[in-house]
Amino acid sequence: MRALALLLAAVSVHSVAGHATRRRDSHNDLYKRAIARRNIVLDGSIADSYDYVIVGGGTAGLVLAARLSEDSNTTVLVLEAGDTGEAVQDQIDIPSFAYYNSLIGTSYDWNYETVPQPNASNRELSWPRGKVLGGSSAVNGMYLVRPSEVEVDAWASMVENGSIWSWDNLYDAMKKSETYTPPVTTVDDVAHIEYQNSSHGFSGPLHASYPGYMMPQVGNWTSTFNNVGVMTSTDPDGGDGWGAFVATSAINPSNWTRSYSRNAYIDPLPPRSNLAILPNATVTRLVFTNSTGGNLTATSVEYASYRGAATQSVSVSKEVILAAGAIGSPQILMLSGVGPADVLQAAGVTVQKELPGVGQHLQDHIYAEVTWKTNEQTAATIYYANYSDDTPTVSTPFLSFINSATAYVNLSTLVAEPDTYASEIADAVNTNAASLVPSQYSEVVEGYKAIYNITAQKLLTSSVGQMEILLSLTGAGQYDQQVVSVQAALQHPFSQGRLYINSSDAFDYPIINPQYLSHNADLVLLRQGLKFCRTIGNTSPLSAAMGEEVSPGSSVNTDEEWEEWLAQNIYTEYHPSCSCAMLPESQGGVVDAQLKVYGLNNVRVADSSVFPFEFSAHLQAPTYGLAEQAASLIKGTYVNADAPSSSSSSSSTSTASSSTGSSSSTSKKNGAVSALRQPSWAASLGVATLVVLSALAL
Repeated sequence: MRALALLLAAVSVHSVAGHATRRRDSHNDLYKRAIARRNIVLDGSIADSYDYVIVGGGTAGLVLAARLSEDSNTTVLVLEAGDTGEAVQDQIDIPSFAYYNSLIGTSYDWNYETVPQPNASNRELSWPRGKVLGGSSAVNGMYLVRPSEVEVDAWASMVENGSIWSWDNLYDAMKKSETYTPPVTTVDDVAHIEYQNSSHGFSGPLHASYPGYMMPQVGNWTSTFNNVGVMTSTDPDGGDGWGAFVATSAINPSNWTRSYSRNAYIDPLPPRSNLAILPNATVTRLVFTNSTGGNLTATSVEYASYRGAATQSVSVSKEVILAAGAIGSPQILMLSGVGPADVLQAAGVTVQKELPGVGQHLQDHIYAEVTWKTNEQTAATIYYANYSDDTPTVSTPFLSFINSATAYVNLSTLVAEPDTYASEIADAVNTNAASLVPSQYSEVVEGYKAIYNITAQKLLTSSVGQMEILLSLTGAGQYDQQVVSVQAALQHPFSQGRLYINSSDAFDYPIINPQYLSHNADLVLLRQGLKFCRTIGNTSPLSAAMGEEVSPGSSVNTDEEWEEWLAQNIYTEYHPSCSCAMLPESQGGVVDAQLKVYGLNNVRVADSSVFPFEFSAHLQAPTYGLAEQAASLIKGTYVNADAPSSSSSSSSTSTASSSTGSSSSTSKKNGAVSALRQPSWAASLGVATLVVLSALAL
């Protein structure tokens, strides 16, 4: 009855909101669009030079743009290959559309694919990535699951001066990024969500909360795990991220919409004359000059609006910051002549700086799922019964429902003799390094060993989850709605791959080879994880919702049958990482602890590609934390660097105040900023209208 009451309320809100939407005043809509575009350049008019050029307007890039432009004496440009997303804003904003009306597979998705994977039935697997302002934060599943303290401190130990990336520092940065709202009472009554306010932030730009509607099966999740000996996590975001829990999500509870990097960090800003965000601008390469000491200095960034368009260039006075993600950032470095010499020469690119680790150490989370028929309602049956004939344009409590019941289980849950198995894996490091590293460079081999050793000796033997177990109630498409799935996702893969260019054209996609399941431990652990999924589905109280197991079904029982089946049914969990790893250069590292690319004076990488190994977590939360930390690091390097000693810099306050999205920043134009051109819409609207627009934003 509780679920029915919540559903009726959700449908009622949908109906009222739909009528209200159809009555929207067109002038007010124009104002709202103008407000959101205040720092976005739509006519291509940008200045000739900027202090910072950020390549990529995604999850990390827009955080950096907002934070660095808080100093009005600093000029910042973002170059984003994708469009603004305004034409598909409803599909971005409404959380459940991630399942039922997704942008995956459209022009707002890069639509990458791997090369055929021999250990996955020779399939080419899809690698979706957001190609839009906001990047993958605009198209993903909105999970805000944080890594554990053990993992983050292990990362910090792998590079000289890595303490800046210790748990305490990243934890503070992740909290700085968010405004947390506990679950509403009706949801908490169903799901029994455990959380600690002390583990969260309450004044950051990004909204962190929970759906406004909850399926009753979620309420049986943690007790089912308790019945098989897996504890409930009472503080999943505080550094001990294992056990069963309902995950925090990037949802704004004031209107039940997706919170992502654009509407969190950029849209609430007032006009900043020192910030320009240029969509539809694909970076083709960085241009360098030699400097003293043998390092290179990036002097300009070249870009084009589409394949065949004229290349344009913008000068850089301080730094280029690559935030193009685990695929884009290494690709741009290689196109610019920075990377493995054999790859660059084969692609016809002149070697500027030989850096063997660019594109190497590539890792990803892979998953498969066990599926049952059910006689109970699922989120999919409710959606298609109420919305398929009338596509909503505004969100409601029900339309904010997304899969969020999860658990992270350790090695002892998966195998009978965990210590013995971990030792066997650790002892095989040299054998595997000799046969599984896709590089001719000794540095990359040493990096493989370093990542392998810390995974085998520290992560595998700790309480940290080796497998993520997820509950899916969103069906398998419109014609297969009444199913419930339990997914297993490998968290610390021993298989490492690479990506590389085979063309000097930036519009040609790189070759992506994650080498899925090349290490036998990944196959064994994923197999055991899927067996555990079957156990969970057959354990009460969750089992009450389960009917016949339809996939893989009763014909799959032996280890060999499981392994044959999963090879045909693994997919990406959308978490590629590690392709510009923060490691010593002698271990195939690409960036140091300051995020600076080895051999380049003024180029940093600040996105998920710098993590040296996969976390037992979704990557969105640590990437926001990384970007916040990177912005603080960069601002510390250049505070008042160009300002006269007698004057002080006028800095904006935080990009957005807690839950209202308001902003109280000021902007002061100086000589360095005055060269920036006003966006064309600002000139046409006039000063008086800008005052009105600013007032509407408050």
